[in-house]
Order: sequence, then structure tokens, then C-alpha cells
Amino acid sequence: MRSGVLAQKVGMTRLFTEAGEHVPVTVLRLANCQVVGHRTKDKNGYVALQLGAGARKVQRANRADRGHFAVAKVEPKRKLAEFRVDDNALIPVGAEITADHFVVGQYVDVTGTSTGKGWAGPMKRWNFAGLRASHGVSISHRSHGSTGGRQDPGKTFKNKKMAGHLGVDRVTTLNLKVMQTDVERGLILIEGAVPGVKGGWILVRDAIKKKLPEGVPVPGKFKLVEAAQGAQEAPATAAPAQGEAPASETKEGA
Repeated sequence: MRSGVLAQKVGMTRLFTEAGEHVPVTVLRLANCQVVGHRTKDKNGYVALQLGAGARKVQRANRADRGHFAVAKVEPKRKLAEFRVDDNALIPVGAEITADHFVVGQYVDVTGTSTGKGWAGPMKRWNFAGLRASHGVSISHRSHGSTGGRQDPGKTFKNKKMAGHLGVDRVTTLNLKVMQTDVERGLILIEGAVPGVKGGWILVRDAIKKKLPEGVPVPGKFKLVEAAQGAQEAPATAAPAQGEAPASETKEGA
């Protein structure tokens, strides 16, 4: 299991195929997505990577966060997230994950926070049909109707679908296709809609219900960023094809 990435939603546009058909896509930008820390089985009880993305002013970070980023030798990040990985899929701390971490045609799962829509009635929030338009119904045409019995049970049960706050929920959309990647600008174009508003943070990981295609880099595609010597590409191996044995410990060049 490989690591995902932490991206920022830019907006939606469209691509044209060779047949002239247009495909709606969502543009995600990797805002300097770097590995901030490791979670190991001996120390934490599980294996994971902590990623950080986005620029954050040093004066806006507390002392604990500044120390955490200083140990990793990375600039303070605006957003942090963890991704469970296998033992052999750990990426070095400080490495920056690039857009070609995913290949064109691969399916991914995306997770984001849905758009907040404030207080909503039951018809908009739960798709209720509403009350009748006539025959004794007045004023309360868009109400949800009865909420329970009278003396028995004498209360409204929990989780009853009623009017309330709509949106700002953690939503995961499965099996979205990667249409295009731009390594220089750090862009990933995904087919269809992605939950969240423009500028929102999105978690992108390999689809759990689809097999990885051939050519996917393992443990991933990233650059080893050094403080004074710029960036240097790190080696990665492609995922083994179906029916083949796993790749050896020796890694080929990226």
C-alpha cells in the first residue's frame, strides 16, 4: 500500500479527447507536499507517513509545531495528514512528492470536506417529498411531518432525519480516474467532481477497489529536497505486473 498525497483544489475545467468529446475534470495542486514524519510499529503501533502541504508563517506556528518541523528540516506547513503505508513503502523525511506519483488512467479515491450550506430544511437536506399541496395542508408544505408517536414512545428517537446543518462533512468519492498530470506545475487532473470548495484540502490515494496499473512507481515519485543544494530526484520502482514476483530490494533510477 502506497502513500497518498495532500493536494489543494483549484477548480474545474474540461479536457478534449481525440474524438472531440469533452471530459469535465477537477484540477488539484500539490502545494509543496513533503514528508514531515514517520509512524513506526515499534513507537506508534502502526506504519504511516505524515505529510504536510501549503505555506505557513513561522510566527503563526506554536513552539511545539516549530520544533516538529525543525526536526524534519522542512518549512512550517499549513495542513498535515497521515497515510497508512506498508513497511517497504516509506518515503524519506523531507522528500517532496511530485504529481507523477499517480499515472494517467489510474483510479484514485479522494476525500474532502463538503461545501457548507448552512441550515437547510428536510426537503433539501434529506430529499423529502414534503407534504401535500392541498387538502388541508397550509403553511407547512415543506415540513418533515410527524417526528414520532404520542404517549408511546413519548420521545423523538436519535438520528431522526429533520431540518439542520447541511454540509461541512467528510466525504470520500471512490474510483475517480486520473486524466492528466503536470509535474512542473504540480497539477493533477481528475475526471469528475471532487468534494469541497475551491482552495479546500483534498486527500488523494490509490483506489482500494481497483488494481494498480502497470508502471505505478513504488514507493512513489518524489524529490529529495536539500536545504542548500536544491532538489534531486529520488529513485523509485514500478509496481510489479499481475502474476509477477515482487520487485527486489535494488531500486532502478526514476
